[in-house]
This record gives sequence, structure tokens and C-alpha cells, in this order.
Amino acid sequence: MADSNIPEIQISFLGTGSGNSTSRAHTAIALHCPDGTRLLLDAGSGNSALRNGGELGIPVEEFDDVLLTHHHPDHMAGLMFVQFQRALVRDEESPMRVHSTEEALEGLKRLCLATRLNVSEITPHAGRTDAGREVLRWHPTRIGDAVDLGPRSTARPFLADHINGAIGWRVESDGISVVFSGDTRFNPELVKASQGADLLIHEVYSTEESEEQASAVGHSTAAEAGRAAAQADVSELVLTHITNAFHTNAQSLLEEASTHFNGPIRAAQDLMQVTVRAS
Repeated sequence: MADSNIPEIQISFLGTGSGNSTSRAHTAIALHCPDGTRLLLDAGSGNSALRNGGELGIPVEEFDDVLLTHHHPDHMAGLMFVQFQRALVRDEESPMRVHSTEEALEGLKRLCLATRLNVSEITPHAGRTDAGREVLRWHPTRIGDAVDLGPRSTARPFLADHINGAIGWRVESDGISVVFSGDTRFNPELVKASQGADLLIHEVYSTEESEEQASAVGHSTAAEAGRAAAQADVSELVLTHITNAFHTNAQSLLEEASTHFNGPIRAAQDLMQVTVRAS
């Protein structure tokens, strides 16, 4: 039995599929930090975060902060449903805080106006309902700056090599560090930001057989994820953003990553939960 006095971050994978996924939800990760901070890393698309959160007993309306990596719809379109549910359940409470780059937030604002799901007015600081209630508040972030999330929890964005404004995130709470790559090619900035992390969650597009194709669309191979984990000296690696070809069997991804990284490696599945404890 784990010592209840040892701080831990519980990570729940609400979506682990790439943009073309047909049998997995799109990228969304829930973090429960030891100081009580609850946050989302990306929000998937459609109602998948709500549905998979419900399967795990995680009501998405409990989250006050979302860290977005970029403005592609498979990473942020689900936020429309998250904020709608949150506003229904938490009537008259403070808006959900959305942290990302200016480019990503501009994409989110356009999505809000296109869908008009509970957000019909965009101001420089927030998204509002017809009644004028703020349900989303924009928090533009600069690379390397600390974002205070809770009493003992912070996050720092770093540049990803994917599209303009794309970032990854390093979350730290009570001495525990978790890094999410976002969508990226092999990225020296990620290696720098991930140094000594307890867990690296890294996207993977393919094996090295399709390295050129992966790079062309702004993604990494399993070998590159393993190399990043090794160079950053992280304790554990989880592969996510899985493409259709590896939905049912990710063994080749695991084997390729392990040729570079000697630590524990897992391939994420929807509804998988991982607990990271302070060492």
C-alpha cells in the first residue's frame, strides 16, 4: 500500500488518439495534484473528455484551469463542451482559466464564435454568454514564464516544433514534475524543459520507417521520443497521440523507443491512469 503522506500526481488519459483517430478519443489529459489543483492538458474534441471523465469518475466541471498546446481542433474543440457543462453545474462561479500562447487563444476565440456553444461574445479578456456571464478567461503565456495554478503547483510552457504558437508544458507540484510534449517534431527545447522530470508524456506519430512523413506533418517517431527521454534523463516515458496504424498494437512503438531510453515506457490508452509519486 502506498504511503498516503507521500505527494503524488494522478494522471488520467481522457483521450490518446491523433487527429486521424477513429477508435480513440482525441488528446486530453487530466491532472490531480497533491495541493488540490485540478487541471486539463488539452481538451480533446466533441464530448469525449466529458464521456471518458465520467467513465473514470472525474466530473470535468471540477477543473478550473486548462493548458492548451495549440489551436488544432483535436486538441481544443472539446473545451466548448467542457465549459458548457461547467457553467451548467457551477452557476455564477468564476470562469475557467485558459492558458496558452496568443496564437492558440486566437484560434480558440474563432472556434467559440463559430460554434456559439454558450459563448456568444468575445472580449479582450474573456468569452461571455448572451447574458454577459464570463465562462472562459484568456491567460496568454510567454515561453518560460511560470503559471501559478495552485498553492504549490506551477506550469511552464516551452516551444514545440509543430505549428506557429505550439507549445508543450512542464507541470510541477510538491516536488513532482510531469512534462507533456504537445505535438512536435524532435525538439531540443523539450529536452531542455524536461530535464530530470518524473514523467515525460510524448506524442508519437510512427516508427522510423515513416520518419520523413512524421516530420512533414510536424510529429515525432517513437525513436525520437525515446531519444528525448534519454537526453532529458526522465524517470518514465508514456507515448500518446497514437495514430490509427498502432491503435490496437503499439508494441513496435514501445520497442523502438526502448532502443534509446532504458527506463519504463508505456503506450497510453484511453481511460489509462498513472500515478507519479515524489521520490
